[in-house]
This record gives sequence, structure tokens and C-alpha cells, in this order.
Amino acid sequence: MTVNLIGDYLRARREHVRPEDVGLVDHGRRRVTGLRRDELAMLAGISTEYYTRLEQGRDQHPSTQVLEAVARALNLDDDARTHLFLLASPKQGKSRAGRRAERVRPSVQQLLDSWTETPAYVHDPLLEVIASNAMARALSPMFEPGMNVLRSTFLDTAVHDLLPDWETKVVTLVAALRAMVGPDVEDLRLTELVGELSVKSPAFARLWPRHDVRPQSGGGLHIMQHPSVGELQLTYDKFEVAGSAGQTLVIYHAGTGTGTAQALRLLSTLAADAVAPASPEKQSLKPKHQHG
Repeated sequence: MTVNLIGDYLRARREHVRPEDVGLVDHGRRRVTGLRRDELAMLAGISTEYYTRLEQGRDQHPSTQVLEAVARALNLDDDARTHLFLLASPKQGKSRAGRRAERVRPSVQQLLDSWTETPAYVHDPLLEVIASNAMARALSPMFEPGMNVLRSTFLDTAVHDLLPDWETKVVTLVAALRAMVGPDVEDLRLTELVGELSVKSPAFARLWPRHDVRPQSGGGLHIMQHPSVGELQLTYDKFEVAGSAGQTLVIYHAGTGTGTAQALRLLSTLAADAVAPASPEKQSLKPKHQHG
């Protein structure tokens, strides 16, 4: 069975465009949400018959001119337009998302560990954590290697409590996943993740079919309510790990002299205490077992 990448995306986008958003008069009593096919075809300057073939997957190779016209009719932003063109010309070969999570290079792990007051981790295209430093793990258990940030955010109540703007965060995460996987929607790992979250999380089941696309390039602000050090206002930046199969380095940081910077120093101390072995003096104070 052929997956209708373009059609599924166009249908989802069409259903979220109101007639008044594109200069049409809504006379009420509409049987569909958003635009009708004939309305979108008119706006794009193509026939309704051709647009119907496109949305039904009977034309998998539309021209650049058609894609441009449809993108304009749907008021797609740059990210959504780029995604549409990617769906129309998917790369051949093994899916990046389909590969099992790789290990990071030793030098990348050394870099992570050198940041003793800066939470940082590396994730794969499906938001599975591949590597992290002690500060990231102290920030949240969802940054433990092997955890999936998307799954944790939707299903872990502790993560929900960590994020005061949880409702906004999940919208951006789902849109970021769409951007990262692109046309690789048949990947087995992605299918399993989407299936699990669709069953267990009503919020995810509502957001995934929207086909929202928004790459997370970094530079934004994350507010977290940490149970040990209080509110953290963290700037985050993301960098592609060169030479990897879609690995992304995420770094959280705070401005010098801010309350968040002081809180991160405290968190660093707590993280160090959690992993530090007992000193010889403390070990000597442990009660010895009596024999006989």
C-alpha cells in the first residue's frame, strides 16, 4: 500500500484554513471544516479535478509550479512550504529515522561532561536521547540515555509538572518531530511511537493528524519548575552533530549573574553529590558487621 504523503498533508492543511483567512465569504452551513477542494483549486488556479487527484494520491509528482500555487493558496509559511516540497520529492534509500539510535563519538561525550553547570544532551531524529551530561539528567530523568523526550513529555506526570507551559511545549514538539522525520512516516520505530502515544495520550492523538511542521532551531526560552531549585528560565540552542545520522546537540544555558545561573550552580552541586562516592572518612564511620 502506497502512503499518500502529499495528499494527507494537503488535506490536513486545507481543513485548518478558514475561508475568511484567504478572502472568501463564508455563507455558513458548510459540510467541511476549512476550505473545500473546489475553493482551494480556485485559489491555486488549477482545476478541481486535478487537485482532487493530487489529494487522493493519484498524482505523486506535481510540478514545481503546482506546488508553489497550492502553497500560496494554503498560506503556508516557509517551514510548511519546505515540508510540502520535501514530501513531493522524498529521498530514496534507508530512512534516517529508521536506524537504531547511534552512540555519540567519544569526543562529543567528553564535551558534554566538561559542561559541569550547563545541561546538554544529544537526541536522534525521533527525539530519543543518545547521550547526556550529569546536569541534563539532574534537570530531568527524561534526559537519561534511552529515554524519548516526546514520550516522556506526553506520558510522564513528573515532566508535566516540570513544564508550566506544557500545552505549548507539546505542540512545538510534535511539529518538530514532523519536521525531523519528513517523508519517513513509514519507519517502524516512528510507527510504534506514534501508535503508542495515540493510544495513551488524547493530546497527542489530537495534534499528530494536524501535520503541523516547525523545526526547532534553538534560541528560544524554556521555563521549567524544578522540584529542587525552583523556576529556571533557560535559553536553549540546537546544533547538528557533523558526520552523524541526524544527531542533534541541545544545550540549555542561562545569562551570567541571573537567578537561573545561580540555580544551575546549585543544581550542579546536587548532581555532583548524587554521583560522588563516599569519602574514606565517611566509609570508616559505617557500622561494621559483628561476627560470632
